Amino acid sequence: MRLVLYYLMLLGSSYVISMYGPHESAQMTGDILLGGLFPIHFGVASKDQDLAARPESTQCVRFNFRGFRWLQAMIFAIDEINNSSMLLPNITLGYRIFDTCNTVSKALEATLSFVAQNKIDSLNLDEFCNCTDHIPSTIAVVGAAGSAVSTAVANLLGLFYIPQISYASSSRLLSNKNQYKSFMRTIPTDEYQATAMADIIEYFQWNWVIAVASDDDYGRPGIEKFEKEMEERDICIHLNELISQYFEDHEIQALADRIENSTAKVIVVFASGPDIEPLIKEMVRRNVSDRIWLASEAWASSSLIAKPEYLNVVAGTIGFALRAGCIPGFREFLQHVNPKRDSHNGFVREFWEETFNCYLEDSSRIQESGSTSFRPLCTGEEDITSVETPYLDYIHLRISYNVYVAVYSIAKALQDILTCTPGHGLFANNSCADIKKMEAWQVLKQLRHLNYTNSMGEKMHFDENADMAANYSIINWQRSAEDGSVLFKEVGYYNIHSKRGAKLFIDKTKILWNGFSSEVPFSNCSEDCEPGTRKSIIDSMPTCCFECTECSDGEYSNHKDASVCTKCPNDFWSNGNHTFCFLKEIEFLSWTEPFGIALAICAVIGVVLTAFVMGVFVRFRNTPVVKATNRELSYVLLFSLICCFSSSLIFIGEPQDWTCRVRQPAFGISFVLCISCILVKTNRVLLVFEAKIPTSLQRKWWGLNLQFLLVFLCTFVQVMICVVWLYNAPPSSYRNHDIDEIIFITCNEGSVMALGFLIGYTCLLAAICFFFAFKSRKLPENFTEAKFITFSMLIFFIVWISFIPAYFSTYGKFVSAVEVIAILASSFGMLACIFFNKIYIILFKPSRNTIEEDA
Repeated sequence: MRLVLYYLMLLGSSYVISMYGPHESAQMTGDILLGGLFPIHFGVASKDQDLAARPESTQCVRFNFRGFRWLQAMIFAIDEINNSSMLLPNITLGYRIFDTCNTVSKALEATLSFVAQNKIDSLNLDEFCNCTDHIPSTIAVVGAAGSAVSTAVANLLGLFYIPQISYASSSRLLSNKNQYKSFMRTIPTDEYQATAMADIIEYFQWNWVIAVASDDDYGRPGIEKFEKEMEERDICIHLNELISQYFEDHEIQALADRIENSTAKVIVVFASGPDIEPLIKEMVRRNVSDRIWLASEAWASSSLIAKPEYLNVVAGTIGFALRAGCIPGFREFLQHVNPKRDSHNGFVREFWEETFNCYLEDSSRIQESGSTSFRPLCTGEEDITSVETPYLDYIHLRISYNVYVAVYSIAKALQDILTCTPGHGLFANNSCADIKKMEAWQVLKQLRHLNYTNSMGEKMHFDENADMAANYSIINWQRSAEDGSVLFKEVGYYNIHSKRGAKLFIDKTKILWNGFSSEVPFSNCSEDCEPGTRKSIIDSMPTCCFECTECSDGEYSNHKDASVCTKCPNDFWSNGNHTFCFLKEIEFLSWTEPFGIALAICAVIGVVLTAFVMGVFVRFRNTPVVKATNRELSYVLLFSLICCFSSSLIFIGEPQDWTCRVRQPAFGISFVLCISCILVKTNRVLLVFEAKIPTSLQRKWWGLNLQFLLVFLCTFVQVMICVVWLYNAPPSSYRNHDIDEIIFITCNEGSVMALGFLIGYTCLLAAICFFFAFKSRKLPENFTEAKFITFSMLIFFIVWISFIPAYFSTYGKFVSAVEVIAILASSFGMLACIFFNKIYIILFKPSRNTIEEDA
């Protein structure tokens, strides 16, 4: 009963193989069998299955010459290995290769045949039957091409731990080893490609692009990673679209409308050739030739798109191509293909018919069409080198080389199993697998630990995600000057292993944009902001869309597209165009400017006049006029006036810390000393005429000492105010930057309150003095000094009352000038009112210099 059950299972499984194994294949028996999945056709015919009858298998359409060359690369590699005495001696590799037609359904149909055969082998039927024609298990699969196809295949093969090595599936989702346990690849993941694309856009300073991705497991993850990279670089995607080769015409037209109406000139495409072809055709029909296409590796060298008739639209395309490799002898192998000799390869016949546009004898297509009138009969002896097809494009072997590497990687893993020494293996207890009875999972284990050097001297190994690292070449689509065909010009590279900022290299001199221009196209949402302006965000628009705003005064930008204007340093100011900063003009009340010179001359004149008056008083000290003015106090008064005039000179010149700390105390103490003397003199005159002071010599001496004591005490109060001020808040030199283009060097008084006390105390003494002088206005007519003192105090008050608003309403050097003018005006007022009348009498009217005149 058990024997019957196994027999039925064998029959059922054989039926499954025959049903699900596609009719056309390339097969060769061997001791160990490798599977292969290649897109020999670009797609399947669209057919509505209404299920009125048994569904028929869909027909593959549009022969893919590049896909056939990839298949040939696998066969070539297996032949090389079988003919090698060093690699897998006495072991023959066979193959079963199927056409995926670039669709998931066809790929799964082929994969089921691999899985079903392995399932039969797991039943171990050798004890029940002599299976001489038994097909061995498929221990590894090379393929598939598209990421979406590989994803579906990987889900199925992963259930049985059958190793799958893809040569062209770059979706980053396939790096997830928890989901795709047996998937490996010889192509770098899109994780790097998306970053490389963003780096190129940043390199050419584009910030406004269109993103188009195939609606599958290749396009969606790739464009998702690309979006993240763009966000990190503050680059905007205007349109983000999905596309498929199965889109209806109206969908393609609507997408073309959106692209044509967009202001973005750069179109980034993550898609395969068949998926992007409908859009390219529509753009060609509309003759939209002002766009730059940035192509992912899936279509960067696609023969579907790289056609001369499309060059008006796609010329100038920048694409990522895989590293080109060298396969010695492969060129001759490709040229020796022949339908009469290659009996193991069922695809050769169709390849021959499509290449020479003919039908071979007994072709299945003759039976299907019933006529050969539109195609001649092939002889099978045609010269393959006389026809130009992508099949013979062996100058830059990229995907073909990946296929070659994939096959050799499997062979190297098998060689490691063959040469394994017991006790040094990878399996339980360091055991080795038996190459005659090995299973697919053991090969998968060996592949994960693979590490070898290939014939080109390159280190080959799979990383922790079962990916094989590689670099990208950057190509530019140009028109050949010889025959007008598409020429893939290598213009740079992208090194995945270099540090950030050094990964990308592009020789811009080699690039032709739109097929003829060397000028980098403009693809920004807004025009560049010129130096002197900054970018200003527009409401409800992406950050890449902005308007240019002129930098404010005191700010500058010296490069295009500045995000912010830079504030000039404190000692600098922006020029009229706000493109650079210049050193501000420094201003203060200078000794060399006319205004400063005039004030200094006035101060010197004041000192000279005061010294002259003092000299006259000393010379005529015994005359009645001098005696009547209390000559001792007059000397002190004149000395204080010299100090007042001299203190004004400290306000001229560049303020230093020491001048700022000296000038206000010097002015304040000088004026208090001056007014104290006037106050004591006025008070003494008043007391004398009111007969309150005795006239004896002793009382007179005592009265003089008392007067000096009062002067000292009044001045001492001012001195203490200055000491407290200088101790707690000393004035200092200060650079005032409030005025745009000028730096005013002034004095920071430290404490405005202290300055107020200093001037306030001076004014208080002046008020008291004015009070006593005013009270003395009714003195005898001959005594006029009190009247002159009253006038001098009036002048003093007028000057200093006017000084307060003038001081607070001016700025810069004029603050010092106002105070100098106030000092000079009040000093001249006191000098003139108190002493000029007496000097006039002494020098010009000596007859009046009598006791009666000055009584």
